[in-house]
Amino acid sequence: MKTTTTGTGGRRQWFTTTSWTMVEHAQLGAQEALERLCSVYWYPIYVYIRRVGYSPQDAEDLAQGFFYELLEKNYFRAAHRGRGKFRSFLLVSLKYFLENDKDLRRAQKRGGGVPLISLDDETAEERYHKEPASDLSPEKLFDQHWARTVLEQVQARLRDEYRGHGKLALYERLHGFLSEETEMRDYDRVGAELQMRPGTVAVAVHRLRHRYRELVREEIARTVASPADVDSEMRHFYAALTG
Repeated sequence: MKTTTTGTGGRRQWFTTTSWTMVEHAQLGAQEALERLCSVYWYPIYVYIRRVGYSPQDAEDLAQGFFYELLEKNYFRAAHRGRGKFRSFLLVSLKYFLENDKDLRRAQKRGGGVPLISLDDETAEERYHKEPASDLSPEKLFDQHWARTVLEQVQARLRDEYRGHGKLALYERLHGFLSEETEMRDYDRVGAELQMRPGTVAVAVHRLRHRYRELVREEIARTVASPADVDSEMRHFYAALTG
């Protein structure tokens, strides 16, 4: 993922190429941007296809086929920010693809059997089976995994920022506090481990959480057509996370 930095008042700002920006780059022929986008959204797509009733093999083939359409047939050729939320655009595109691809489901019929997307640690089906039982609709599950994907991107950006400032060890020790309530005794314990005063740890956690919230908002802003849509999409994002 390409990252650039600029200075504003001595503070480093990080920007990544995501969502609508990736689409725009892909329209100009930047294959790497579209491949990155497919890699990011692979699992939410797979979960949706499985949830609407397809077998693991068909779901994998259909996901590969969907991405093949994106990569090889310029499926995004009519896409632009004016279409609204990227999340909604992607889901509508997938539904259209599934409806019109019922008789041609095998990836090898489209791409010679060569997977377009590979998963590093485990297959999508192994990951899918580790999911907790849920009665959420396919659409709500897609939104939930989209939200989790956004969080993964944010956490990766935040980790890179701390690494860039030579504070990776601090991030690794504190990042659990992003999702946990903390008390002074927690700061005492971490302070002892890091040889920092508890008050200093508390300040570091506050800064980490503040930057985290900023990055979440930045990431969401890249997936909507207008700044006016950010707040509503943020509400949808947090609602999706909580199920």
